[in-house]
Amino acid sequence: MLDIVKSFQRLETDWVDKFLTIDESASINESLPINGALSHNIRPIWTGSRFCGSAFTVEARPGDNLILHKALELIQPGDVLIISYSGFLESGGMFGGVMSTIAKEKGCVGLVTDGAVRDTKVIKDIAFPVYSGGINVKSTTKRAGGKINNPINICDVTVQPGDLVYGDDDAVVIVPKKYLAEVYEKASKREEQEEVTLNKFRSSGTIPFEQFEKTFSELGLTEEK
Repeated sequence: MLDIVKSFQRLETDWVDKFLTIDESASINESLPINGALSHNIRPIWTGSRFCGSAFTVEARPGDNLILHKALELIQPGDVLIISYSGFLESGGMFGGVMSTIAKEKGCVGLVTDGAVRDTKVIKDIAFPVYSGGINVKSTTKRAGGKINNPINICDVTVQPGDLVYGDDDAVVIVPKKYLAEVYEKASKREEQEEVTLNKFRSSGTIPFEQFEKTFSELGLTEEK
């Protein structure tokens, strides 16, 4: 496979619009047959961040960002830059304010990395969704290689170019294309059922514990009468 792949199948915009109607990343991940959530330490730079788009994958070398400049040249509207940096957190110069501004103005809807970023004020000011493993102002080199739009592994989750990437305040979740229909249907029904449960509680004060009674009884817990 070539190191730099320019053409891949991006998501149809209908899928992005549908998944943006899902309120919570948890609903999406709970509806997957596999885990798609990245590590808990991949956090948004600013509260209220939310995005959904096609994975534009990058494998960068720790301490270097040459390949990211090439990626900026190739991204298209609706892409999410998702960068595997081997968890290296000692060079936030890997991605900062200028690159974030360029990415946003080119139509990129977000950036996710297990590395560090910097220039958080600019990132907040332009309201560009950036999720990273840390913040660090140390610089990078520009002399190592990398890969673009090859499969990557980030936080023990495999990401293929064109997979759906969804992010909110809680997490970033990857949905492989083959699971889109299944996950959307299950996540929608899950959130609908949660609303039914809340309405039932508000109208009658009933807490839906009956579904757990059998397990609770089998545990043999003692309870005050």
